[in-house]
Amino acid sequence: MVTGENMHESGTGAGPLTLHVDGARALSGETVAAVAAVCGRAEDAAGTAVVVVHVSGTPTGDWAAGLSVKLVNRWEQVLRRLERVPATTIAVATGDCGGAALDALLATDHRIAAGATRLLLPMHDGLVWPGMALYRLARQAPNATAVRQAALFGAAIHVDDAFALHLVHEVTDDVDAAVASAAARAADVSGTELAIRRQLAFDAQSVGFEEALGTHLAAVDRTLRLAAGAAS
Repeated sequence: MVTGENMHESGTGAGPLTLHVDGARALSGETVAAVAAVCGRAEDAAGTAVVVVHVSGTPTGDWAAGLSVKLVNRWEQVLRRLERVPATTIAVATGDCGGAALDALLATDHRIAAGATRLLLPMHDGLVWPGMALYRLARQAPNATAVRQAALFGAAIHVDDAFALHLVHEVTDDVDAAVASAAARAADVSGTELAIRRQLAFDAQSVGFEEALGTHLAAVDRTLRLAAGAAS
């Protein structure tokens, strides 16, 4: 088990790898290491892992006092690694989610929220923190009023708006059952193949057709070869 100030990672055998992110705790090198550790285990599993990320909490007080650009960059890089990991990633959000909790939530594939969940961009010196959560919110729900108000003024995005904007994908009072169902579905999906399709979807937002075509044809060729191998 890897532990840190605001998260821990666990998981053995065939069960999901789990990561707990407390957005109320200060970001640290241990935080980065814990996420890197679960990504490493998922990568070593050769496409068979499922990662469940539990997120809650939001920063208060002078939460940015100990931060540096170097640490924030390391954090953003490890989140990008989580976003690309060859595994299905499932987030479980409860209560207010901001800071590292919101960052991790927005980097996952499937997001489950309890009924009272709110998404909050952290504030610093009266302004919204300009981290990559701001980027992901705007990229995933462009032009949405709720996201614009959050980005400019730090307004909370309530769970109903988050669901309508597809920032979360399930809202439930039975979180455990929702996680079990999502994990069971994900267990039948190759994380390696999912990662390829995830990247194709990411690239579609910024890459032109002609440039994208070659990558998609390569993915089609890979799929056909895998199917032929399974049939022989």
